[in-house]
Amino acid sequence: MARENRYDDAEFYGKYGRMARSRQGLEGAGEWRALRAMLPDFHGARVLDLGCGYGWHCKYAADHGAASVLGVDISRRMLEHAREINADPAIEYRRAAMEDVEAPDASFDVVLSSLAFHYVEDFAGLMRRIARWLRPGGTLVFSVEHPVFTAYGSQDWWYGPDGEILHFPVDRYYYEGEREAVFLGEKVVKYHRTLTTYLGALPDNGFEITRVVEPMPPEDMIDLPGMRDEMRRPMMLLVSGVRR
Repeated sequence: MARENRYDDAEFYGKYGRMARSRQGLEGAGEWRALRAMLPDFHGARVLDLGCGYGWHCKYAADHGAASVLGVDISRRMLEHAREINADPAIEYRRAAMEDVEAPDASFDVVLSSLAFHYVEDFAGLMRRIARWLRPGGTLVFSVEHPVFTAYGSQDWWYGPDGEILHFPVDRYYYEGEREAVFLGEKVVKYHRTLTTYLGALPDNGFEITRVVEPMPPEDMIDLPGMRDEMRRPMMLLVSGVRR
């Protein structure tokens, strides 16, 4: 099955590389402090990062004592850069779509994913596999674009006649499935799911939910261009759980 991979398109990848979170790493990501508070103790852990991108989270896990880290991404360009800027003896980077990853049962202690699951069509199937890959007591932590943000599809504000922001559109909320979003000025296919689907997938697959966070912009970023408008609607959803 073909997987969309816009991140190996030279123009799109160039735009992505100019984002603050791409240039500054974890500290340039507005949700990082909230996500960091949800992460488990990595000491001695076997870690899988699905959709690892530049490998920032892989390196964080390795720096905090992980025994091994497998970073998986579909993008050749992303992985090449990850090997340059976030190399570590404990980290292996592997090119694959996260839907195609195969691993033995109970082979990981921690599974991470940052802003990647909304690119996956078969989320239920992926969650079933993650549940098998994690040992009992293992931890899943992931972030996705918030269902309020993905529902309408365009992922842009509605503007008034003078270009002022009026509101953020939310429509077709209960109709899950493919959306054609505009990200960095380019059309990108993403998948909308309800909050019920995201959260229900954990207990359905043997997880106890431990945290659910809708992160707000941190105070020291609130004066950055456009950041105050991020208080008007949620953009991200962070979820963690433990495998029973």
